[in-house]
Amino acid sequence: MKSYVKDMTEGNPTGLLLTFMLPMVVGNVFQQLYNMVDSMIVGKYVGADALAAVGATGSLNFLIFSLCGGMANGIGIIISQYFGAGNDNGVKKAIANAVYIMTTSALLMGVIGLVFSRKLLIFLNTPENILDDSALYMQIMCVGILAVGLYNCIAAILRAVGDSKTPLYFLIVASILNIILDLLFVRTFNMGVAGAGIATIISQLLAGIGSLAFAFIKNPYFKIDRDQMKAEKVIIAQCVRMGIPLAFQTSLIAISCVVLQSVVNTFGSVVVAAFTATSRIEQLVQQPYNSLGMAVSTFTGQNIGAGKIDRVKKGFHRGMIIMAIFTFAMIPLAQFGGEFIMKLFVNEEDVIALGSQALKITSWFYLFLGSIYVARGMLNGAGDATFAFINGLVEMAGRICFAKPLTMIPAIGVWGVWLATALTWFAAGTISVGRYLQGKWKLPRKTVK
Repeated sequence: MKSYVKDMTEGNPTGLLLTFMLPMVVGNVFQQLYNMVDSMIVGKYVGADALAAVGATGSLNFLIFSLCGGMANGIGIIISQYFGAGNDNGVKKAIANAVYIMTTSALLMGVIGLVFSRKLLIFLNTPENILDDSALYMQIMCVGILAVGLYNCIAAILRAVGDSKTPLYFLIVASILNIILDLLFVRTFNMGVAGAGIATIISQLLAGIGSLAFAFIKNPYFKIDRDQMKAEKVIIAQCVRMGIPLAFQTSLIAISCVVLQSVVNTFGSVVVAAFTATSRIEQLVQQPYNSLGMAVSTFTGQNIGAGKIDRVKKGFHRGMIIMAIFTFAMIPLAQFGGEFIMKLFVNEEDVIALGSQALKITSWFYLFLGSIYVARGMLNGAGDATFAFINGLVEMAGRICFAKPLTMIPAIGVWGVWLATALTWFAAGTISVGRYLQGKWKLPRKTVK
């Protein structure tokens, strides 16, 4: 049973981080395949307008899902601190209480998204020719938010106790199923964007159910007694106190993406399609950073719970080195392989040319993007909830302040939408590392016992 947990308070930090993150890299890449396969199949078999319709909902879906994602990560951090402190009873109670938190969060945001999706898309200047498909796709995703929340919550809990492999296994199966269902619904049954959305939700639901069932059978911390299943105000308050700032962080970033999307929409469906494709590519590039950030967060949370501050610092430094190595491997691929990558999404030459040039602009800023994830993971794991809010504000301000003004400069024009993203990475990455160097994360704060 103990093979399904991992104590990160002892052992070589580099080895622990790599061992922990690599399954998550594979898992996160497969998770991004949900979006990428949707985009590829919709773009290839329905057309660029359909691809643009799916892409136009991306930032809004991100916003709707932000509360669930933030709460799941907050729960994971609290559980990792209980685990590091050796409080097994606290771990089990937190797992049980996660059900109440996540169900409430998912239902709340799902209803809001379902009711207001079309109005929000209109407010964002979504082109008329793709509005109906965009609204339909977003409504389907909102109906399936419980499925997305289930997988994210179980994955966060398992990572908190050191198991990054179990969610991977079920996600791989679900990703393969998603490809099959996409082809069936979109290509064979001609269901368009609706088929892509339904395929994604079904696949995500199976990944969540599979991870949960396996955890109950194999993971000792899911052997929960009836007394441990009671709602505990203290534990719920701890999870919410950590989860709400993370949710706000994600929400503010999502809002900035919504604003950026509204600027993109003003340039028409060709630019929306190119922006959608490059966004999908960048989401894939970010997965090793995201996985490393989660590994650093779990490492930090467990060692904060164990009171090992020097070990936390060592984990951060090793994380930055790993991130830099990956970054210098990715930049040439984006610089010289952009056109080939874009052709995986669309056939239209104007969209391909626009997207491949955009990748050349943003890839020079990957180092700052990676710094955001490593520093944010470490600070979140340490319970620095204040920074989570600050980080969200920085990313929101960056995209909002850069996007429209840059596109109004004749020499920059449409490239301003991609340059705004790059400059936001620069600002947020610099401030994130600066926050770590300040050392405020070491100040005494309320942690679990």
